[in-house]
Amino acid sequence: MADSTESVKKKGWWEGLKSEFGKIIWPTRDSVMKQTVAVVIVSVIVGVLIAAIDTVVKYGFDFIIGL
Repeated sequence: MADSTESVKKKGWWEGLKSEFGKIIWPTRDSVMKQTVAVVIVSVIVGVLIAAIDTVVKYGFDFIIGL
């Protein structure tokens, strides 16, 4: 008895999963490419800013310690 109930639950779950999966609006290839480029550019800019701030702080501390 439990096996048939479990298989019905699994079947219902898979049917629900397939139904929900069909509702997904997938982005276009062009949209994904644009968003990827934007993320890479912003990541590089933030990385450069962090490196610049780190360098300024490092030289600032070195200057203060050297006094």
